[in-house]
Amino acid sequence: MSNSTKLVPTPGQTVGPFYGYALPYDKDRELLAPGSPGSIRLQGTVYDGAGHAIPDAILEIWQPDSEGNIVHRTGSLVRDGYTFTGFGRSAVGNSGVYTFTTVNPGPTEPGAAAFISVAIFARGLMNRLFTRIYLPENEEALANDPLLSSLDPERRRTLIARRDADGGLTWDIRLQGEGETVFLDFEGTGTGGAAK
Repeated sequence: MSNSTKLVPTPGQTVGPFYGYALPYDKDRELLAPGSPGSIRLQGTVYDGAGHAIPDAILEIWQPDSEGNIVHRTGSLVRDGYTFTGFGRSAVGNSGVYTFTTVNPGPTEPGAAAFISVAIFARGLMNRLFTRIYLPENEEALANDPLLSSLDPERRRTLIARRDADGGLTWDIRLQGEGETVFLDFEGTGTGGAAK
């Protein structure tokens, strides 16, 4: 190589969307078999800052069972059709819609608001995002929740799902822009997390 050759640095790029084909696995969105007693559908759409559906995002959820117990059972990556592990992963379809078969989580403490923890992987993100889905019932528990009570009402609404006529839940995610979902920052805050 001559001294007159100038090397051009490789441009930076975001992570993905390789995860759209590398992370999904059989029955990943079924925390229990569809039609099982107590099963519900959790669904929603992932939107970008311009309000367009994102076709290549992946969501992971962690939740307690319907009694509020944190499950410590293996079997999340190899589903047997009946063991509830509290973990699921769902790639969104071309329309940006995700769906899970799960149960309504119970509160982990008496009087606490029940919620599902969520991690989001999507194009343009350098790191995954963390947030929560709260059940719309039990207004008193929602009002006393430390995270929700730290937010103004407009932002609080982005974390509360809508109850569907069939008993399921619908919860949309907006990565930025108007109605942006509240995301949590766990770095340096211990276990509590801070809302952004």
